[in-house]
Amino acid sequence: MPHDEFHVHGPHDHHLEHAAQHGGTDPFSGRIAVTTAILATLGALMSFAGGDTQANAQLFKNNAAIKKTEANDQWTYYQAKGNKQNLAELGGTLATQPDKIQYYRDEAERYKKEKAQIKETADRLEVESRQWDERSEQQMHVHHRWAMGATAVQIAIALSAIAILTRRAWLMYGVLGVAIVGVVFGGLAVAGL
Repeated sequence: MPHDEFHVHGPHDHHLEHAAQHGGTDPFSGRIAVTTAILATLGALMSFAGGDTQANAQLFKNNAAIKKTEANDQWTYYQAKGNKQNLAELGGTLATQPDKIQYYRDEAERYKKEKAQIKETADRLEVESRQWDERSEQQMHVHHRWAMGATAVQIAIALSAIAILTRRAWLMYGVLGVAIVGVVFGGLAVAGL
């Protein structure tokens, strides 16, 4: 800095210069800095895990929708076979020649058997759809736990900033209390509860 310029030091600047020259350390600031760094790391991990579970929930919900669509397709096919069975039964009723009567009865029986297979497939696909839905709901529940944990950790970080700015040691109890709440929600997420 040139000597001919005017520069005013604030009390904060003087304190920092004094601490740097005389090797002074502030244990309160150091504890808060370490706590904040740990909380930031924990919050980042919780946010990542929350994003992962949310992505899984969306993927599982998509799989449920696909299985539901496949089941609906099978039910439509089932109805088409039912219509053909009804027409074959009607044909058997209206036919006058014995060979035609037997033909329509055989056709009606064939459609009845095909419908049974289609119904089995449709029922299985609906069960799969419900299972994917349940997995999606479970993942969303875990995602909410992660989100609540990460939010609590972010609040704890904000409280630690207030503690360092106001130099109020009692705020550290708030920081630790809110951080513990975040850790509890993280633990619930890990446990899948």
